[in-house]
Amino acid sequence: MLAGVMASAHEVSPTIADLEIDGGELTLCLRINVEAFVAEINLDGLENTNATNEAERYDELRALPPEALAPMVDAFFSDWANNIEVEAAGSVPLSFSTVLIDPVGDIELPRETELVLTGNVSDSARMVRLRWPEGAGYLVLRQQGVEEPYTGFLVGGEASPLFAIAGGGAQTGWQAFLSYIPVGFDHILPKGLDHILFVLALFFLSTGLRPLLWQITAFTLAHTVTLALGALGWVQVPAAIVEPLIAASIAFVAVENLFTNTLSRWRPLVVFGFGLLHGLGFASVLGEFGLPQDQFIPALIGFNIGVELGQLTVIAIAFFMVGYWFGRKPWYRTRIAMPASAVIALIGVYWMIERVFL
Repeated sequence: MLAGVMASAHEVSPTIADLEIDGGELTLCLRINVEAFVAEINLDGLENTNATNEAERYDELRALPPEALAPMVDAFFSDWANNIEVEAAGSVPLSFSTVLIDPVGDIELPRETELVLTGNVSDSARMVRLRWPEGAGYLVLRQQGVEEPYTGFLVGGEASPLFAIAGGGAQTGWQAFLSYIPVGFDHILPKGLDHILFVLALFFLSTGLRPLLWQITAFTLAHTVTLALGALGWVQVPAAIVEPLIAASIAFVAVENLFTNTLSRWRPLVVFGFGLLHGLGFASVLGEFGLPQDQFIPALIGFNIGVELGQLTVIAIAFFMVGYWFGRKPWYRTRIAMPASAVIALIGVYWMIERVFL
């Protein structure tokens, strides 16, 4: 857990790919964390770059200005582009075209770079399929320039289904719903350490089922509201404000556990308020992936259900690891619940300081 805390500033973000075929020319525009690729980090299943042997090299690349990084990107992706397999009435070789690198900003955050790859497609082609290379992590693939475009979510080594170049390959509501459940679940387990700690802080208040249900219900209702509002673009709060407040919410709830083991009347209201903050955090993550406009509501519901399944999994793991075996012991609170809450509180305070001052 402590290793995850120190690595939280180096979370891996997905690559966003916009694919368009017009007049026989295929254009694949990637919004990508190029430093991770140039450092040759295996991104499949990776949560934080600090967990790799290439972490130091990665940090060095992030600190380089665009003019120094661009030649390295050019040299790397000129060859690496061949790993992206595109099929459209035969294989479509891709060539590296252009790169646009953002200036150096906060080196604790991934820098977004835009890469453009191009290829020639046969006039006889009617369908297209893309395979994302192993080791390249998550990809959000979006078809552009057509009606009812295909949108899909791939992992390294996975291929998209064949979809029509002329459009009409948009996901059905059921497909969008199912495809976004794992996206929401993945944001909790394994990637959502801050949300995991908050849920654990709720768990360690009491061994009783009723206090936990009240808190989880309040938290779920609240983050569902702000997740929907944030995803719709009706409420937007900068991450520089939301993230420190989420850390503060973790610390607050954990500290309260040290002074009481009963559910006060106002604690569900406090949890509801903190749930509003966490919903904004979920919305920012969902914004990275994007939602299919034609199936916005099913995808949003699927993502939210994935989040709920992730939270319930965290509670189930905590229960079967400690609650089931030790929850009724007279020393459970003093030897397990209070020390665990103290550790969670310290992590929350550390994150709050880090996100405000570091």
